[in-house]
Amino acid sequence: MHRLRGHHLICLHFFKGYDYDEKFRDNLTRILSSISVVEVVDDIDDVCKACPYNKGFCNYSSGSEKEVKTLDEFALKKLGLKVGKRIKWDDLRNKIKEIIEEWKDFACKNCEWQGACNV
Repeated sequence: MHRLRGHHLICLHFFKGYDYDEKFRDNLTRILSSISVVEVVDDIDDVCKACPYNKGFCNYSSGSEKEVKTLDEFALKKLGLKVGKRIKWDDLRNKIKEIIEEWKDFACKNCEWQGACNV
């Protein structure tokens, strides 16, 4: 089972495999190849563990930790999930179909990582 935070529950479904450093990309590929059930968390998760900006919090840029938390909260609210919940990856995929347009409007339009996904 993998532990994922709110925005990763959505964004990981659209990962293309580029625009990341090799260690981070390999970790994402490994997660996706083995994922079946996830546990929802609200902090550093299995994706963050290999991120070069992981300092125990998101250190991508000034204010990024706050931005990430906002994305996480929005994702959990729209998906109807709470921290500690376990959900099948396929069930999650179905929930994403229902909220993807709201997610794009909220999260994707200003995302620096647009080139790394296929939303």
